[in-house]
Amino acid sequence: MHQPLLSLGETMEEVEAPPKSVHNKITDYKNMVVDAYKNKPVSYWLLLLLSSSGMLIAFPASSLLSRLYFSNGGKSKWIISWVSVAGWPIPLFILLPMYFFTKASPTPLTLKLALSYIGLGFLSAADNLMYAYAYAYLPASTASLLASTVLIFSAIFGYFIVNNKINLSTINSIVVITAAMIIIALDSDSDRFSYITDTQYALGFMWDILGSALHGLIFALSELVFIKLLEGRSFHVVLEQQVAVSFFAFVFTTIGVIVNDDFHGMSAEAKSFIGGESTYYMVIIWGVITFQLGVLGSTAVLYLSSTVLAGVLNSIRVPLTSIAAVILMNDPMSGFKILSLIVTFWGFACYIYASYPPGGSGVEDRRSRQ
Repeated sequence: MHQPLLSLGETMEEVEAPPKSVHNKITDYKNMVVDAYKNKPVSYWLLLLLSSSGMLIAFPASSLLSRLYFSNGGKSKWIISWVSVAGWPIPLFILLPMYFFTKASPTPLTLKLALSYIGLGFLSAADNLMYAYAYAYLPASTASLLASTVLIFSAIFGYFIVNNKINLSTINSIVVITAAMIIIALDSDSDRFSYITDTQYALGFMWDILGSALHGLIFALSELVFIKLLEGRSFHVVLEQQVAVSFFAFVFTTIGVIVNDDFHGMSAEAKSFIGGESTYYMVIIWGVITFQLGVLGSTAVLYLSSTVLAGVLNSIRVPLTSIAAVILMNDPMSGFKILSLIVTFWGFACYIYASYPPGGSGVEDRRSRQ
């Protein structure tokens, strides 16, 4: 049955509200931030600050440590993949006390939910392995820039799997970030390390893009699990999913390491590692810690705030990683890469603009839809 174009008492202005200008959107967002600050306790902002710091510090640090492992003599892609998930128990230090000191209780584990965790764990293990190949062959700054394409794949898979909206600003961000990746590809001669062959560089480029595509798929499937199998999106439920998926990713990756016999090769790697055995194990240990802290920080930001803030922090994280790699690891930084960095940042800005609800209030609007 067709609905009437206008219901009784409804004016044309109420139906066809004029689109807001960029200035008005920025003003609305500023007002939203001020209102949110006044309505939240200090403890909330402290937790959000710590979570944001986790994203901005831990993620770039884990990326640099992955590259440092390979540049200082590490060779095993399986080991650096294992490092990404070996810290899976870390979120338990937050989750378990929630069961004892709050009203939170463990989510019942159904067969479908268990299978979804196993499937996501397998995909995460494969994703980490792809990124390991990328960091083995590419400078950290380049690998970080290429990994920003996860935004493109998140938007595409989100549209097809969970019916997330795509508007013109989202399409613009996809085109802009794709252009940035093409710029990097055209500048491969000045970006490639002397000991890396053309084939290896091309493989690193390919695995980074494929890893980002798989990461985007994991995002969409994780959201689908929340919609279909989990009731509500409380913080302890989010942590449960993170722990479960990371655990199964750890299991699959550990099997790969054992089959490849890479655990036995760690002692030999440590002895020949530039900086010595202590440096080798410090890279491994801090890689485990920083990766999980970054994931935990991003999880908390998404729950406490919104995807908009997560997008802002992610857009800041990319240039931070690239700049840190240039300063700390002497990564090559050509004019083309700088241009690609600027274009990527613009692509993130377009995506953030597209993600902001046209008439909503950000965080509260998002909460009301859950």
